Amino acid sequence: RVAGAVDFRGARWLAASPANYRRADRPDDYAVDRVVIHVTQGSYASAVRVFQDPGHGAAAHYVVRADGQVTQMIRELDVAFHAGNRAYNERSVGIEHEGFVERASSFTDAMYAASARLTARICGRYGIPADREHIIGHAEVPGTDHTDPGPHWDWDRYIRLVRRARSGRA
Repeated sequence: RVAGAVDFRGARWLAASPANYRRADRPDDYAVDRVVIHVTQGSYASAVRVFQDPGHGAAAHYVVRADGQVTQMIRELDVAFHAGNRAYNERSVGIEHEGFVERASSFTDAMYAASARLTARICGRYGIPADREHIIGHAEVPGTDHTDPGPHWDWDRYIRLVRRARSGRA
């Protein structure tokens, strides 16, 4: 562990509160076999603020801004409290996206491209297939009451971009 080190080259490091994740040594402690896609229901700044708040009780590994900037808040080897399901937290990497589920305009080309490159690297690192069984929305996590990423998230486009990035064509 190196303070401020990122798992995704080019990401900005801003640490989440330690109250919003659990130290681990993944994938040795827990196999990582999923990526969970979230939407912040707010701004990038508000997501960072709540993930740094020890009273919030949740945070994702990454936050992707509308302009494509990727911020890492929790190391991938640690268990982020992002999915609302302990088993899914232990087995997944969570990626938040700035915006609102009800606004199609939240999901920019820059955001899709940056997020797809990030997801492709995560999939490559852990041997996760780049498909909809393994790259899921928060709404698909068992037991959750969330609706993100919502009806405006273009899954076909996203998976296509992830696969292209994984093959080195992005």
